[in-house]
Amino acid sequence: VGLDVDPRKVEPIRNGTSPIVEPGLPELVKKGVDGGRLTATDDYEAAVMGSDVSLVCVGTPSMESGRPNLEYTKRVCQQLADIIRRKDDFHVVVFRSTIPPGTVETELIPILESESGKKEGEGFGVCFNPEFLREASAVKDFYNPPKIVIGETTPGSLGGDVLAELYSPIDAPTVRTELRVSEMVKYADNCFHALKVCFANEIGNLCKALGISDSHKVMEIFCLDTQLNLSPYYMKPGFAFGGSCLPKDLRAIVRMSAETGVPC
Repeated sequence: VGLDVDPRKVEPIRNGTSPIVEPGLPELVKKGVDGGRLTATDDYEAAVMGSDVSLVCVGTPSMESGRPNLEYTKRVCQQLADIIRRKDDFHVVVFRSTIPPGTVETELIPILESESGKKEGEGFGVCFNPEFLREASAVKDFYNPPKIVIGETTPGSLGGDVLAELYSPIDAPTVRTELRVSEMVKYADNCFHALKVCFANEIGNLCKALGISDSHKVMEIFCLDTQLNLSPYYMKPGFAFGGSCLPKDLRAIVRMSAETGVPC
């Protein structure tokens, strides 16, 4: 059941068409609607009462300070809690929006508990499940994810069990961990992706300055090394880098950048 307050999203889905452009999605939406497996509504009561799990995927845009705006996430919590209060069955609320670590525990669960009058883990369950989807390949990424991360309030929680069952048809490593770890993983992923783009661009700028015509070939060869370059070997928080190679080679490339006029 797709739930949204925007009729521009609800109506197309009801009619079997996709409200957004994404390869493979129009066919999936039509197949789901025609088969009676997919519906859309703006009615919170009908959506929550007629389901076991709510996946919360609202936006968390940046404010002027840089902090994410949690207004929409909190509003959804209030609306969900009002219905969970009147629901007899156990309901699982799964947050997928990118939010700072600690948000679910310190801000969202308290809203759900106070507004519903129920305790997390008893009347309802809460999980955090970050998504790892790229635009233009979201459908493919959903069915072939690098990992499935389930953050839960306690190990082996009922909410975590329900979410794990939901993902059981998908063949991917599944990690069940504490809430704050799962919240931080999404930030780590996105920051590292940004870092990789910047790194490749910096190497490309230096290649151009040094007269290397094919910087794409440099990075193509770089990516062949999955033992060190693209591995978890260096991704372990701890002491600073050292050794006989890394410090001197970093100094050398910074010097080359200075000599060729490439800012660094």
